[in-house]
Amino acid sequence: AWAHGTTGTAQSCGPSQILNPTQPLNQYFLMNGNSWTDFGIPAVESFIKSGYVIVATDYQGLGGGGKHQYTVSISQAHDVINSIRAVTQLKEAGAGSKAIVYGWSQGGGATITAAGLNDYVQTNDSVNNHFELIGFVAMAPYDVAVAFPDNIKSNAQATSYMQKLSDSFGTNVFNFTHYAQNLWGMAAAFPELKLDDVLTPEGVQVVNDVMARKCMHVASDTINFAYGKTYKQLLKKNITHAMAWVEANRKSSVPPVKPMAPVIIYWGTEDKTVPPVMGKLYYEQMCKLGGNLTRVQLPGKQSHFTTPGSAEPFYVKWIADRFAGIPATNGCVK
Repeated sequence: AWAHGTTGTAQSCGPSQILNPTQPLNQYFLMNGNSWTDFGIPAVESFIKSGYVIVATDYQGLGGGGKHQYTVSISQAHDVINSIRAVTQLKEAGAGSKAIVYGWSQGGGATITAAGLNDYVQTNDSVNNHFELIGFVAMAPYDVAVAFPDNIKSNAQATSYMQKLSDSFGTNVFNFTHYAQNLWGMAAAFPELKLDDVLTPEGVQVVNDVMARKCMHVASDTINFAYGKTYKQLLKKNITHAMAWVEANRKSSVPPVKPMAPVIIYWGTEDKTVPPVMGKLYYEQMCKLGGNLTRVQLPGKQSHFTTPGSAEPFYVKWIADRFAGIPATNGCVK
């Protein structure tokens, strides 16, 4: 099951709305990309030749109504798990009872979140078939809450960490657009959150207008065209109700439980979009809980956008080994 990366927040941003959406991964920033968005399924041809059944879902709010809950990883994890439920019920697909989730960026966050949702996988009712998740492949996984210390008890502490988060994504307009999508998606999922806690009145209007209408790369270009280097003026100098944002990020993120199956993380040293420390902290936390995890630094200087292609030869074999019943090496054991 493929968990796609960031495409945007508008109703038109679902990858399945692209012509021929099941071709190999097509990326906007790479030289061979030929679209205004990122879409497609990595390693799709290799997997088909191996006889795998492949399923790829759009996320909630990307074409099916409602506001997209961007970076609410538990929402995207549910969507991916439900896509497996759907394909196992489609008799014509011939799907088996074992499945692996692989994802990148936003989808990497969905992947490691899904790894901790054993209770959701085991839900047993009239529409759920039984299946087993036997592995998780996360490329440059996004997990904001993993960096929040457990000892945030006061609003002052929460404000400090929210300000650090805001600063870390304010380094350029592209990363700022990711952050604006995060704010918009979190507020869609948690009614107690208000955009004016973090944004100026002008910022609230801009983010509401842009995120409801445009997908990732176009949204970034729009903000850049309108504001250039002054985009930070859309942020309030002093964040309010920060504790509510911290708690919402925790609720929506990776559950602090041992993964149900082996997890492997691939990352690049030149990733300036999703800080690799997110995957590192997740790895360390899950190892302490007794998980089977491996974290692989990709060879060369890989950016966020070259990570999927660079990782493909490695994860294709890793996935084949899991389906073959070969035990995964536990990278937590040194």
